[in-house]
Amino acid sequence: MLGRLARNLAQTGSRAISTSSARAGLIPTNTQATLAQEGFKTEHVSSVDDPTKIASTDHHWEHAFTGPHTEDNRAFTYFVLGGGRFAYASLARMAVVNILGTLSPSANVVAMAKVEADISKVEEGTAVTVMWRGKPVFIRHRTPAEIKIAEDTEMSELKDPQTDAERVKDPRYMVLVGICTHLGCVPVNKMGDYDGWYCPCHGSHYDLSGRIRRGPAPLNLEVPAYKFLSSKTILLGEN
Repeated sequence: MLGRLARNLAQTGSRAISTSSARAGLIPTNTQATLAQEGFKTEHVSSVDDPTKIASTDHHWEHAFTGPHTEDNRAFTYFVLGGGRFAYASLARMAVVNILGTLSPSANVVAMAKVEADISKVEEGTAVTVMWRGKPVFIRHRTPAEIKIAEDTEMSELKDPQTDAERVKDPRYMVLVGICTHLGCVPVNKMGDYDGWYCPCHGSHYDLSGRIRRGPAPLNLEVPAYKFLSSKTILLGEN
């Protein structure tokens, strides 16, 4: 009895699957006729040979999918998708612009990037200190004798070889960032073994051109970007 019941269930399932497949339009026409002769119902079946129809038991869906407004619906879908992508692209652009705007320096920072220094009152043999970008800048008015000593220095005597001409724009004025290249202390003017600058923190000696001559500092004093606006004014921060 159990075996007979199993066979009946299998036959019923096979017929249900066949009927479902026929209704979905997946069974060819000649096969549908054969199934009909065997007692299977295959109503509402559309031929798979007709590419303009899609068989479905849901005729409302079938009409909506293959109805006269399909092209309009497709155009509307493309319009919505295109508009959405354009909106996303615009938002992304605005986000990038805002981020770059926060990275740009403020007007105050830009103003502090350049400083004009009056050198008309800096007498020969003296120096002044000007603050630029939070750093001290030494401007020294050298005497003819100091210029000659700086120019005649042998390169073999220097730890960081540079000629005096490479470090000045007017031989009379030596312009340097007043920060020791060892550990960042501020050297003292007209001191040390070379009458230039001396760093009291660890004993670095710089000559009249700001070049390291003795001590632990590895490099010469930095020459900042500057240019002469006139014989009396120097602009720091621009070459």
